[in-house]
Amino acid sequence: MRSVKSSLKGLNIAHMRLVFLLIVIFLQALGLGTVRAQELAPPRLDEEFGKQEKIYRSQGADVPSGYVIGRGLSDYAELLPSGFCDALAKLGSSDRWLDIGAGAGQAILDYYAPEPAGAPARKCSGSGEQARALAMSIEDRRTDKWREQAASLGDDRIRYLSGRRLRQYSLEELGKFQLITDVFGGFSYTEDLSQFVDKVLSLLDVGGAFYSLLPGVHLENGKNKLGILYLTELEDAAGRPTKVCSWLKKTACAQVTCESKSDWKRPTELINIRKVCSEVSVPRLKLWEFEAGYPPGRRFQLVP
Repeated sequence: MRSVKSSLKGLNIAHMRLVFLLIVIFLQALGLGTVRAQELAPPRLDEEFGKQEKIYRSQGADVPSGYVIGRGLSDYAELLPSGFCDALAKLGSSDRWLDIGAGAGQAILDYYAPEPAGAPARKCSGSGEQARALAMSIEDRRTDKWREQAASLGDDRIRYLSGRRLRQYSLEELGKFQLITDVFGGFSYTEDLSQFVDKVLSLLDVGGAFYSLLPGVHLENGKNKLGILYLTELEDAAGRPTKVCSWLKKTACAQVTCESKSDWKRPTELINIRKVCSEVSVPRLKLWEFEAGYPPGRRFQLVP
């Protein structure tokens, strides 16, 4: 098995699967019974996690061109499920918005930017006093513009947290929110998808909503194109493909809606999760494969 592991080093996920399948067929030919690829020792993940960490920590010219850190509110309006702008506009001055994977926090800056007189109404602009907003990023990517706006508004209106992942913050540190967004943040990058969803829902007030998207997945409407490179794949305990929205809809105390985008570059689900009661329970997943990228390639299996 040591020689098999060394031969896997440097291969991508698709090649790994092919190698594991050939091993399974070989073992079955020897009469060793039915063996699933999942029962073999999975490839080492530490190296891929290290590569991913370098992407997170990249600065300046070292930031990969596909790793976008400055998406504005207009991008959110285009990328998130329908209803996001209305949900944001309904927030009042005592409500709270958490933006996970906020990068430079441009979406929050746009939300607070005054509209020029006579200019056409912006997407997602509120009609009254804005909610308090919290930007979260693994790396501190604040700009001078953020610091100036924060100084002008005060720390009770906009805050920026960095240096830790979502799971490393306590409820006491973060508090509760009425709206949580994630645009190519932890939802697309985490190595523990079920724990991430559970944490997000624990931070939502009952009646609050989580808006996000997941690219490169098997679509709920079944309109997948041939030859697509899937980035996030789910399987049940028997190794059969499971759609991410079907998995999410099994979460207790959550109302899940998905908008399948089969005409995008990668098949993408726009996901809205509304918390409807307190006893949240997310079906558990185990990570089997991870390939660093932006976003990374991931394969999870449901824990029986």
